[in-house]
Amino acid sequence: MAHRTVLTERQRSALFDLPTDRTVMLRHYTLADDDLEIIRARRRPHNRFGFALQLCALRYPGRLLTPGEVIPLEVTRFLGATWAESGRSGGICKPGRNAPRTPGCPAGSL
Repeated sequence: MAHRTVLTERQRSALFDLPTDRTVMLRHYTLADDDLEIIRARRRPHNRFGFALQLCALRYPGRLLTPGEVIPLEVTRFLGATWAESGRSGGICKPGRNAPRTPGCPAGSL
């Protein structure tokens, strides 16, 4: 049977792409104290940032991130700034092969 496309690429993008608009990110991607506690208590330092990204994507647009998906820089910066402003920036690590060592992060992460 032939594969039918119900949504156009533009419609699919509008529904499922991560938001880059600051207003939308403020509404959906601001981490509450409960979120931060879950991230800190249930995840190791080297994967907390990825877990926070997954949590935000699950909230809006309501899906999990796919392996190899490119995360918009605006989302990464916003989430990092939200984490830093909470006063709990220690221990959130982003992968990077040649990145300098950060306290609480395994070698090769930032």
